[in-house]
Parts: sequence; C-alpha cells; structure tokens
Amino acid sequence: MPYRLRPHIREMAPYSPGKPVEEVQRELGLKSVVKLASNENPFGPSPRALEAVRLAAASMNVYPDASGRRLRDALAVRYGLKSDQVVLGNGSDGLIHNLGLVFLGSPDDEVVVGDPSFVRYDASAHLAPCRLVKVPLDRQWRHELKAMAAALSDRTKLVYIANPNNPTGTIVPETEVRALIRDLPPGCPLVLDEAYFEFAADVPGYPDGARLLSEGLPVVVLRTFSKAYGLAGLRVGYGFADAEIVDSIDRVREPFDVSALAQEGALAALDDSAHVADSVRRNREGLRLIADSAVEAGFGVVESHANFVCIDLGRPCRPVFEALLRLGVIVRPCDIFGMPNHIRVSVGTEAETQVYLEAFQRVVLASQEVPA
Repeated sequence: MPYRLRPHIREMAPYSPGKPVEEVQRELGLKSVVKLASNENPFGPSPRALEAVRLAAASMNVYPDASGRRLRDALAVRYGLKSDQVVLGNGSDGLIHNLGLVFLGSPDDEVVVGDPSFVRYDASAHLAPCRLVKVPLDRQWRHELKAMAAALSDRTKLVYIANPNNPTGTIVPETEVRALIRDLPPGCPLVLDEAYFEFAADVPGYPDGARLLSEGLPVVVLRTFSKAYGLAGLRVGYGFADAEIVDSIDRVREPFDVSALAQEGALAALDDSAHVADSVRRNREGLRLIADSAVEAGFGVVESHANFVCIDLGRPCRPVFEALLRLGVIVRPCDIFGMPNHIRVSVGTEAETQVYLEAFQRVVLASQEVPA
C-alpha cells in the first residue's frame, strides 16, 4: 500500500559507505583483505580510551549524562572557550543534521557548499528541503571561496567548508576564510568542518576555527574523535559555536545522543596527546608513501592534509578500483563524488600500506591502460 511519505525523501541518495571487509572476502573468496576506503585511524585508539570504555561498560545499564558536561568542560578548557560554546553530537554527522534542523525551514532557504565535498551537507539540505547551491572546486581541487562568496544571497542560511576537504584533502588558508566571513549575509554562519583538524593544525596559514570563534566571528566549528583519536566506532563529534546556536542544537538533538561509553572514551583520549601526536606522525609517513608511489607510476596526486590521498588516474577509476579489489585491497572510487578519474586511498598501518603499494604496483605493471 502507498504510504504518505514526504515526496522529497525518495529523491535523497542514501549514504554509500565503503565496502565491508567481510563482504569482499565472501564475494571474491579472499582470506585477507585490507580496507583503505573509510579514512579511519588504522593505528587504533589510545590505550587510555580502551581502559576507560572497559570500566564504563560495567554501568551500561544506566543512561549517560545527557548534557555531556564533563566532556564539554574538558573541550572548553582545551580550546580556550566557554562550556556554553561547546556542543556534542553522534559524530560530526549528527551535528550537521542538527544544524539543518536549527537553520533550515523553507524551500527558499539556501545552503552553499563546495563541489565535491562531504556528502552529508547535501543530505541536510535535501531533508529540509531547501535549495542546495554547489560551487565547483578550483583546478587544484580547493574550495573557491571567491566563487562561494559570489553565490551568497539574503536567502543563504548556512555555508559549509570542509577544511581539510573530503574527498580531496585540500585546505584553504585563513586569509581567504576571513574574507568569506566578511561577505556572509546577516545571521548566516560559516560552518568550518574540521574533522581532520589534527592532521593539518601545524600547516602554515591553516585557520583554527576555535580561535576565530573566540574572536567573536560568526563561525560554527565541527570536529570529531573519529579520525586522529581513533574512536570512529564510538561516534563522538563535537562542535564550537555561539551560545545561542549551541542552545538551539541542544533543544533539537536526540536525548542521550552520545553514549556513556563514548563520553568516557573521548575524555580519556583527549588526555592522551602523545597518542594523537604519534598517529599524526605515522599518518604523514603513510601519506608520503602512497603519494610517492602514485607519482612514480605517472599519476597525478592531489596534495592532502588529511589521512588519505586522492589519486588522478587520468582514466576511469572503476577498472582500477575493481583490479585492486580482486587483489584484496579496498579503496574508494571517486566517481561517486563526481571525480570519475580518481581513487581515494586512506592511510593504513605500515603493513597495510605495504600491501596496497604492492597491489597498486601489480595493477600498474599489468597494464598501463587498465581496460574500461
């Protein structure tokens, strides 16, 4: 029987995750599979986080602190903000969803995003539903902020910049970000999605969204414990914003949206700066190996400041993706992002990266012209 669903829901594309290891093993009869498709931290979480979650598990029959007060306070102290400027979410995806609930309510509303960029911005706009304004990246696969400024109107409610960007890994400098902020219409914040912040924090000219907020600028900053901290399975996102925005998000978010185990694991991980620093260092070594192998094979590489490398194959990416898959290596084909000639390769452990390098070399040597 036909149900009275909201008609635009059927027009939304469901999120497409990377292929699971178990599925590839079953489909291709492989015993060993390396997954480098989801930008996870291959070096794992902090031992302190593991112990904190183990201890917290004994109390899983009790609801978590709905406000996440201890974690919010710890984040406020770490980044020099007030606790009422910190908000938590079920991953930064949950915060993107909640921002849509708070800011978007009319088909005339507009959301301005780069293209390609993180697909959950699109989903938030489609869900409203409102008008999604996509501004193409420049030739270096960076956000074109002048073009984004030109796309603004008095109907623009949210502007998203993923910095570093996903799926490209590129960054935009603070000078350009400040210029865009000056062009924002009244009441419209710039959402700086800094999910990969820790990997880019020491790059000269890279903007720290928390500092921009402390200056009173109209920004919302999104970060996560999923990447450098290695807690993707716990789903802990956090954000910084004006207290009015934080209060509004708290009003619309699901109760208990960050579990007790997630809160305890995040608190412990936040305290282990040495683990994060080691993950960042090893990630950079992996980035260099993956990028160098692609360049040596004659392919283009997008300069990345995240935990993945986007490789321009100069030909359709699907045959290369499939060839690597048959060798037990899962990467991300970027045709789903509108980049039909690119693959995205996440950094793995040293051993996983070596498996990928050998498989990539086999694919390249087998045929410089991988058949379509």
